[in-house]
Amino acid sequence: MTRILLALLCVSMLACAASAAPTTELHVVKIAADGETILNETTVDYRWMEAHFPILGDGVTHYYHQGPVFEGDKWDPNETTNFKDRGAVKGTDIRDLAELVGGAEPGDEIMVRAADGYHVEFAYQNVYEPDPRQGPMGVCWYNGAETGAGERQGCGYVPDYYTGMRLVFFADDSTNAEGLHIYGNWDMHETLPESAQHFYDLYPSTGGLTVKWIDEVRVYTGGYHGDRGALAGSLDGTETGATTAPVESPFSLVATFAAALGAAALRARRGA
Repeated sequence: MTRILLALLCVSMLACAASAAPTTELHVVKIAADGETILNETTVDYRWMEAHFPILGDGVTHYYHQGPVFEGDKWDPNETTNFKDRGAVKGTDIRDLAELVGGAEPGDEIMVRAADGYHVEFAYQNVYEPDPRQGPMGVCWYNGAETGAGERQGCGYVPDYYTGMRLVFFADDSTNAEGLHIYGNWDMHETLPESAQHFYDLYPSTGGLTVKWIDEVRVYTGGYHGDRGALAGSLDGTETGATTAPVESPFSLVATFAAALGAAALRARRGA
């Protein structure tokens, strides 16, 4: 029984590793106001995006987000600390991707979803008419230089850029005294509706918006009405308007097998 459980654990670890891996293509889908009906969909890879759309970033300029600030003003309007270097990235504007399936209109929302089920949603205005201090939202498939500190990301195209494809806000440098392209926490306060802002406990953090391993962009007609900023229904119950079949977590499967084997062993001992 021990050998069986170890084997199952190894299988589950491999399955989890597979879901937490660089992505190289996107499923783009437009969903009707009922949250279920697919109006249009297509799949493209990073090579096609690079060849057919204007490119955000130059592979040299670094773009930053900001983590939580625990001392002083948690919004840190002057952008003084805890910068998250996302690398010298290049990518494709989510607006261009949405246009592949018919685009969005005011009142619609656009979801960016990761392969592991994590997702974030943004209003039409933030995708189609972004404030310069926010900048366009890009699905990044290339990193020209490693980060100066913090999370390693890998260089080159995905999958060598192993945190890609990743969502990065291509903010201008207008709000940073050092001239850095930082989408700071106060920038988020000023540009995103409260429903789209990200918090680490009670502390704002734009770093939590930079979803990695993106595999899907969804346009929800009339807005998205499911759970926000959480595991999607494919990993936790049923999600309204899901375009992929529900998947049970590998660790849940291991727990189920372990419980079954344990019960069988107990019955065998009692019968001995």
